[in-house]
Amino acid sequence: MKIISYNINGIRAALKKGLNQWIQTTQPDVLCLQEIKAREEQFDTTVFTDLGYKCYWFSAQKPGYSGTAILSKKEPNSVTYGMNHPDYDNEGRVLRIDFDDVSVISVYMPSGSSGDLRQDFKFKFLDDFYGYISDIKESVPNLIIAGDYNICHEAIDIHNPQRNKNTSGFLPKERQWLSSFIELGYIDSFRHFNTEPHHYSWWSYRANARAKNLGWRIDYLLTSDSLKDKLSRAYILPQAKHSDHCPVVVEIK
Repeated sequence: MKIISYNINGIRAALKKGLNQWIQTTQPDVLCLQEIKAREEQFDTTVFTDLGYKCYWFSAQKPGYSGTAILSKKEPNSVTYGMNHPDYDNEGRVLRIDFDDVSVISVYMPSGSSGDLRQDFKFKFLDDFYGYISDIKESVPNLIIAGDYNICHEAIDIHNPQRNKNTSGFLPKERQWLSSFIELGYIDSFRHFNTEPHHYSWWSYRANARAKNLGWRIDYLLTSDSLKDKLSRAYILPQAKHSDHCPVVVEIK
């Protein structure tokens, strides 16, 4: 089972850059998308169904903003839209599908980079998401939480940790939250297999950052500890350039 998480920074723009052809070549079993920035009627969804995917879209109420989606080759047993929390559900931030043996979440965590109000909103989301996952893990033991967390966990996950130590996305409180969240019983699948530096999933559009590999690793596929023995590979695909992010992948036996 190949699961991919990809913040596409606008599904309409990504389709113009060949997203559907890339999906056809890559053949994920489950593709979790973030920041789709469109409602379902604003783009041609048949390009995905023609590839054999069941598609679940959770768009933000605000036009051209946020939103998540999941594409799955296998039809899930159930689909859950949101966290039953209007502040986040209006922005389409959390979408979950359940299979017999595993459940997959696509999450787009808020950014706090625009100022104090959104940083406060981000911290509130983190607290509420922690509680949401703590509750559902009792009934959903095998969980894969895929998405853009908008947090670099460790110094190895960012190109210049000293310079960014007071920057949203690498604040001590955010990093500690992610440590505590993982301690609920999850594995950072990429770091489970890869301990080398200079592996990132997002690059600023400024200063030729991507060509210089001056990036941040803020996209994750966290898996329940119970899936540890079934993890076979985890990797990042920086050559995919439909967005300022790139896909992250985990393969499970």
